Amino acid sequence: MSMRSNHSRRTFLKGSATVAAGISLAGSLNIARMAHAGGSGQRKVALIGCGGRGTGAAGNHLDAAAELGDDAKIIAVADAFPDNAKRAADSLTKHYPKATDIPPERIFDGFDAYQKAIASGADTIIMATSPGFRPIHYKAAVEAGKNIFMEKPCCTDAPGYRMLLAANKLAEAKNLKVGVGFQRRHTPSYLETVKRIHDGMIGDVLLLRGYWNGSGIWFRERKPDMTEMVYQVRNWYHFVWLCGDNIAEQHVHNIDVCNWVKGDHPVEANGMGSCIQRYKGRDPKKGMGQIYDNHFVEFTYKDGSKFFSQCRQIPNCWGGDGGEKVHGTKGTATPGGSLKVTGGEEWKYQAPKGKKGFNAMVQEHKDLITAICKNQKYMEGHHGASSSFTAVLGRMATYSGRVVTWDDAAAKGPSEMPERLAWDANPKAMPDAAGNYPIAIPGVYKAY
Repeated sequence: MSMRSNHSRRTFLKGSATVAAGISLAGSLNIARMAHAGGSGQRKVALIGCGGRGTGAAGNHLDAAAELGDDAKIIAVADAFPDNAKRAADSLTKHYPKATDIPPERIFDGFDAYQKAIASGADTIIMATSPGFRPIHYKAAVEAGKNIFMEKPCCTDAPGYRMLLAANKLAEAKNLKVGVGFQRRHTPSYLETVKRIHDGMIGDVLLLRGYWNGSGIWFRERKPDMTEMVYQVRNWYHFVWLCGDNIAEQHVHNIDVCNWVKGDHPVEANGMGSCIQRYKGRDPKKGMGQIYDNHFVEFTYKDGSKFFSQCRQIPNCWGGDGGEKVHGTKGTATPGGSLKVTGGEEWKYQAPKGKKGFNAMVQEHKDLITAICKNQKYMEGHHGASSSFTAVLGRMATYSGRVVTWDDAAAKGPSEMPERLAWDANPKAMPDAAGNYPIAIPGVYKAY
C-alpha cells in the first residue's frame, strides 16, 4: 500500500514560482474592494489555539491584511484552556481594536472549542494548537468549507498524516485556500536560492544537511489540582502525541527546506537519538516528560541521495552549520541565501535596495490572503503533510534504531492519540509510581 504524497517535483517548482510572484506583487496590491469567499466585503477570521504562537499568527494575519488593504476582522478565538482564550482575545483587541470583534460569547474553551470557532461565522480559520490536534481541526475546517492557515507541524503520527491527505484532497475539490507555517518558502533569499538549485546551478543534488540545535525549552510544573490530561496538554511540548518530539516541532523547518530542494520526500530513514539531559535532576513529583533531546537521522530519497538531519536541545553544545546545506555535482549551496559553483565565484542573495522590514511570518499570510481575495489556487497542505510526516518518519527511526520505510510507516504507524479526549481521561503515556514517563528505547521500541 503506497502512502506517498501526491505532489511531484513539478508541483514543488510551480509552488515556488507562485509564491515568488506573490512576494513581488502583494506589496503593491490593493485588494480592499475584492469580494471574499462569502460574497461580502469583510473577511471574518477565527483563531484556534491561543498560546504565544497562535496569538502571534493572528497578529501576523491582521498585519498582512492591513498592508494589503483587506478588510479582515477576528471574530472568535478558541483554546482548550479558558485562560489562554481570554488572554488572546484581550491581547488582540488591545493591539488591533479596529480589526477585532470578540465578544465573550465567541471566546470558546474546551476540547470542542474548535468546532464552535469553525461554526462562528468565520470564513478563514487560523490553527495554532499543539500539533497533535491539527489533523482533527484541519479535517473539520475543510469539511465546513473554510480557508485555512495552519501552523507546522501538521501531524504527529501516521493516522494524522493519512487524515491530512484525505483533507487535502477534499480541500482541493472545494477550491479552498490552505497556507502552512513554513515561512522559509515565502522568504526571498530562500526562494531565489532554491530556484537556482532547481535550475541546475550546482548540478545534481547528492547530499543535504539540516540542523536545529539549541539549549532547551520551557517546562510547566505540575500543580496539585491537575489531572494527567491537563498536565500533559499544559506541557504539550514534552509529549509525543502532542508535539511529535523536537524533531517535528522545530527541526521540521529544516526538513521542509530539504524536501523542497529535492522536490519530494524521503522513502526511508535510519537514525539514532536519546534523552540524555532533558529531565536529569528534575523532581518527578513536579513533572517529567517523554521526548528525546537529540536526534540524528539519515534520510534516503528515491534517487539514492541522502539527507543528514541533526537536532538537539542540550545546553553548551555545538549549534549547527547554517540551517541547511546542499551538495551537488557542480557545487554547494546554503538555501538561505548563497551558492558556490566549484571553481567559480560564490553568489549571495542581495535584498532589493530600499526594501526594509521584511517579515516572512507576515508574508506567508499576505500570500494566502491574496489567493483568497483573488480566488487563486493555493494549496500548501501537500508539503505541510509530507514534511511533517518526514519528521515523524525520522522519529520512528531514532526511537526504534531500525530502518523505517515511508510506505510502511504511513500505512502501519500507530496512533499516538488518547482513546478519549476529556480532562478526566488518561493519555496513552502515563507515569509510573515514581513519576517517570516511558521513553522509547532503541532496539526495543517498535515503529509499527
